[in-house]
Amino acid sequence: MRTDRLVAILLMLQRRERVTAKEVASELEVSERTARRDLDALAMSGIPLYSVQGRGGGWRLLGGARTDLSGLTSSEARALFLVAGPAAAGAPAVKAALRKLVRALPEPFRDEAEAAASSVVLDPRHWGSTRGAPAPPRFLDTLQDAVIRGHQVRLGYVDRAGARTDRTVHPLGIIAKGRAWYLVAGTETGRRTFRIDRVSSAASSDRPVDRPADFDLAESWREIADEVERGRTPVEIHATCAPDGLGLLQAAVGHDLEVGGTTDDGRITVVVRGPSEYGLAGHLAGLVEWLEITGPPGVRDRLAAIGTALVGRYG
Repeated sequence: MRTDRLVAILLMLQRRERVTAKEVASELEVSERTARRDLDALAMSGIPLYSVQGRGGGWRLLGGARTDLSGLTSSEARALFLVAGPAAAGAPAVKAALRKLVRALPEPFRDEAEAAASSVVLDPRHWGSTRGAPAPPRFLDTLQDAVIRGHQVRLGYVDRAGARTDRTVHPLGIIAKGRAWYLVAGTETGRRTFRIDRVSSAASSDRPVDRPADFDLAESWREIADEVERGRTPVEIHATCAPDGLGLLQAAVGHDLEVGGTTDDGRITVVVRGPSEYGLAGHLAGLVEWLEITGPPGVRDRLAAIGTALVGRYG
């Protein structure tokens, strides 16, 4: 959008004091003609911007102005990237825009803005019940700030069994999973995930976090989530589904469905995950018209027993 480009140009001028149309074009990935048109538009709009011809020329703010034309303070810039950062994980255009904006921000703002952009991952899928909409947990802001600043935290925690512990952790990122919030952190025993609503105390220190150079929050969370899902749904049913029944199957099992390729006879291979063979068999029995279970044998046996019971009662 043109408005985004104009703001980015102002931020570039604020940081560099002088830019050329070629530099603007390269930074914003537009043609030099478009860059010159945008610079002219800024000058005509009343921005104290003027051009200098010849060698060493370009566009400057009048008097080398260093006014924060974006209106962003350091904390506001951090807040902006904190909100926009999670969208970048699934939107290449947003990621590209954030990279451009980071480069255009004044030097003191950059580190925290970049840290904020990568400090949170949003995972909209739920584990278990979705009832209720709890308020953000008590220590969310403290932990988020520690992630962005790269400070260790003395963490009090109450686990699922009610046991209380205190430990020093190295905050690496925050996850919003459905309506729950999690902290991914390094500990003496390796990387751990903490539910933030179970944190009983959080005191940030000035000691720097030991952050692995290759750490990627989104990738780390995918590994954690996959491990949790495997624990929740240890049983895998392999089957083929008629194309006109795939929508019904997706509606019935949701995220526990993995769709594969097409067989020679036009059916679709699928994998359905769940907590037990007994429960999955009962759940899928109503889809027998479209679904053929190929394994495991225990599920097929259970479906046969269900069929026999139905015939005995209603046949």
